[in-house]
Amino acid sequence: MAQSPPVLDAGGEPLRSGVEYLADPAVADVAGSLTLVARNGSCPFYVGQESARSGRLGIPVIFTPRNPQETIITESTEVNVTFSGVSTCVRNTAWTIGGEDPQTRRRFVATGAEPSYFQIKSRNQLGGSYTFQGCPQCVDEPDCGRPTCGTAGILIQNGTRFLVLDGPEFTFMFVRAN
Repeated sequence: MAQSPPVLDAGGEPLRSGVEYLADPAVADVAGSLTLVARNGSCPFYVGQESARSGRLGIPVIFTPRNPQETIITESTEVNVTFSGVSTCVRNTAWTIGGEDPQTRRRFVATGAEPSYFQIKSRNQLGGSYTFQGCPQCVDEPDCGRPTCGTAGILIQNGTRFLVLDGPEFTFMFVRAN
């Protein structure tokens, strides 16, 4: 079986397990890096995106492969994604596939629950532009509801940019934070 290509950071180096990266938009001037955001006055449990005008960098993420022997992140690697910072609400910051927005039927990427696994998929032939794909775990296939994989995009609600699955995809590049 052929090995999948490595996911490359903005400097052309393969992403490594345990290293901090900022997830920046692949298209300049769209918005900022990924961060924790609040929804409906809640604690910031949701994965979202800094506003281009905020001047804040966002929070670095760390990728942890399902297989602890893997150190290089490839396009087929299933990874937990965790913000390297702490939440003001004292919860873990590992990403999970959260609830569905009733109006758009898009699923939010949240934190603080059982972590979900994601994959990073290339979106151009030259490398450097990627999207996240999330697949919920399903133990009992007939009773899973909607056990489909979804590609991540951005949903804007009341001026806040949320990372969600099941709509138009949004592309990112990864910048090593340390």
